[in-house]
Amino acid sequence: MNIKNQTVSTVFLIVVLVLLGGVAVLKGGLYVGKHEGDTLHLIQIVLRMADGQIPHLDFMTPIGVLAFWPIAMLVKAGLGIGMAVIWAQVLAAVVFLPMVIWIAGVRMQPWLARLFGLIVMVMLLALVHGESEQSISISMHYNRLAWAAAFLAIVAALIPPKRDSQSGGAATLDGIIIGLLVCVMALIKMTYFVSFAVPIVLALVLTGQRRALGVAVMTGLVVVALITAFTGVDFWMAYAGDLLTVAGSEIRSAPGESFSLVMGAPAYLGGSIAAVVGVVFLRQAKVATGGLVLLLLLPGFFYVTFQNFGNDPQWLLLLAVLLLALRPQAEDVVNSWGWNLKDAIGIVAAIAMALAIPSFFNLASSPFRHLNVETAKYAPILPRSGVHTDLQGYDLRVNRVDARVALDGQVAGLAQYPDRSTVPDFMGVEIPTCAVELGLPNIMDTITRELEAEGLAQGKSLFAADVFSSHWVFGELEPLDQGAPWYYGGVPGLQDADYVLLPLCPVAQSVQKIILGDLTEMIEAGDITLTELRRTELYILYELDQ
Repeated sequence: MNIKNQTVSTVFLIVVLVLLGGVAVLKGGLYVGKHEGDTLHLIQIVLRMADGQIPHLDFMTPIGVLAFWPIAMLVKAGLGIGMAVIWAQVLAAVVFLPMVIWIAGVRMQPWLARLFGLIVMVMLLALVHGESEQSISISMHYNRLAWAAAFLAIVAALIPPKRDSQSGGAATLDGIIIGLLVCVMALIKMTYFVSFAVPIVLALVLTGQRRALGVAVMTGLVVVALITAFTGVDFWMAYAGDLLTVAGSEIRSAPGESFSLVMGAPAYLGGSIAAVVGVVFLRQAKVATGGLVLLLLLPGFFYVTFQNFGNDPQWLLLLAVLLLALRPQAEDVVNSWGWNLKDAIGIVAAIAMALAIPSFFNLASSPFRHLNVETAKYAPILPRSGVHTDLQGYDLRVNRVDARVALDGQVAGLAQYPDRSTVPDFMGVEIPTCAVELGLPNIMDTITRELEAEGLAQGKSLFAADVFSSHWVFGELEPLDQGAPWYYGGVPGLQDADYVLLPLCPVAQSVQKIILGDLTEMIEAGDITLTELRRTELYILYELDQ
């Protein structure tokens, strides 16, 4: 890319960053329209880290430290969580910008480099996780960041730089960037590292970028050494332990469709076929390395999509870019059917892009939709948190409390459905069939206020028999040492709890059933004793003796 094209591309991407990031910042807060539970999950982790706690060592989570560290540092510096989230995304885009300009600028045609840069910037600065439902959500923000790192690392590895850009210094810089990006994946969500590390290494070998590979490995080792120096070897052991716990969890090992459906269900089959056809056309065009590496990337694309809530195949954007970058430029390259392979690969890329457009447009337009939300319809998720009231949710979802309850077996004339999964009685208490649909922040705030009014909250911590034990972020309660911001299995943090809280209408009754089963076993074994302290229509509070 010549200097003029490089300048135009740089200016274009700076404009994209300033426009999307500026629009988000101008709102003065973060207004989410869904996924309040996920938002509470983020709040817990950010507040813990801002207080000096380290993920995996001080609390359980399968999500890596880098997913929340920038937000936590901004909160520690005095920002509210809402603006800290937005500014963390802007800062991430600023860090990624020069890497995108360098990697794409020496590997792609100018128009394609700009398209790729636009995709990465949108991934970093969006205010929704993807799909086509338009409500603003910060849920799974780390998936977008990990995809951006994966996109850039894969492009750098698979598409070799132009011949005049293969100097030792350029290769060293490529290696540093690739090494850092792979570390970013590992420290955000290990799924991405596991899925893409091997294809990236193989691509570097097959494209002759051996110096870059060596530097990338050394960069990764330096990052690991620095983290180990600050946190100790126990950090990595605890991280692995959290990952293994989640992998074996019957609750959250996969948050959506089965792996086979992510590949072959009607919503995904078109993208899967496009990817396979793209591999075939690349091989027919004698782009052997590109076809092979793309084939090896497909299982990772499917697996990451399978592991991510919503199962949004955002890898289709990268597929389109790779096909356009790898296709032959000569017009006379044809296959045995006489098809022009440059055009054929371009058509497959266009199909992949078309399939990805609903999600991409949702991502790209989200900052503008966020700017236009009517703030009068929103309420603070943490109403007594001072500066953190800049994180707000749709009032109907925050303060209106709706629940899903069973009618069969409860209403005259409706027989009990025989296969209904019910929660067994616990300590003589009949557990109703009920699950919270809306108003989770209101419920948690109400419970916390009641405990404070009864003098039961100050300096105390509780373990909730539910997906979340987030009550401490609403008031005077303390977080659980070794607790889990999101429940994946076992009884994490119970050893530090003063109380066990039994919500009579939890978020997930299937989770509550598992937890109460574990608690019952511990009671019967004499490991713990629970004494009822308080009972309301919302909950039963037990004092824990162990």
